[in-house]
Amino acid sequence: MQDVCAKQVYLFGTCLVDVFFPQAGMDALALIEQAGVRVHFPDAQSCCGQPAYTSGYPDEARRVAWSQIRLFPNDWPIIVLSGSCAGMMKHHYPKLFERGTTQWAAAQDVSRRVVELTDYLVNDLDIQLNDLGPAIKVALHTACSARREMETLQCGLALLDRLRHVQLMNHEREAECCGFGGTFSIKHPAISAAMVADKVQALLDCGAQQLVSADCGCLLNINGALAHRGEALQGEHIISFVRRRCEGGV
Repeated sequence: MQDVCAKQVYLFGTCLVDVFFPQAGMDALALIEQAGVRVHFPDAQSCCGQPAYTSGYPDEARRVAWSQIRLFPNDWPIIVLSGSCAGMMKHHYPKLFERGTTQWAAAQDVSRRVVELTDYLVNDLDIQLNDLGPAIKVALHTACSARREMETLQCGLALLDRLRHVQLMNHEREAECCGFGGTFSIKHPAISAAMVADKVQALLDCGAQQLVSADCGCLLNINGALAHRGEALQGEHIISFVRRRCEGGV
């Protein structure tokens, strides 16, 4: 539970949401506003800086991080639609700046206010969901950063548990990386392909009719592998799935 006012929040959409899953951003905004919270979306937001940071370019990452930090001046929670980006902002932003400087203090402040989306919905808003969809079997994929840095696995599970017609299907490799890892999948394509193949097979074996995840990079990787195999199963951002179910969609 955050110790800051939850009546107004910032929404950090992430670059992958912006480019590939814009509906997820709109669905997040709608669900939060339906709970009576005013959402602010700074137009100048872009990448969180993680690709540069994890590729060994701290100066470039620092410039990107500072451009984002300045977009969140008010003492409101910063809701992030990705555990990976949230992990970068919460755990790594302060490391980019010299301790004791104004920039470091600002990074510390932003870090304190970052909340991953499912965490905010479950633990801050205690959102109650009215599932209007038919019975369905669903598998959850939790990204590595969401699971280990942000510790939001239980938040995703709790959110699905509030949909009364959803049956969670456990899959054998749920705790494993899908192989995306941002630039990892580009630098090590063969290893990445083997990892996502294992993930995809486990998802198919568990009998799920729907895949959901709170991380778009993982969804792109897994969905691409499923499509390459000609499988009907496809993944959806968990927030879009939740909103659709609550509005009567299948």
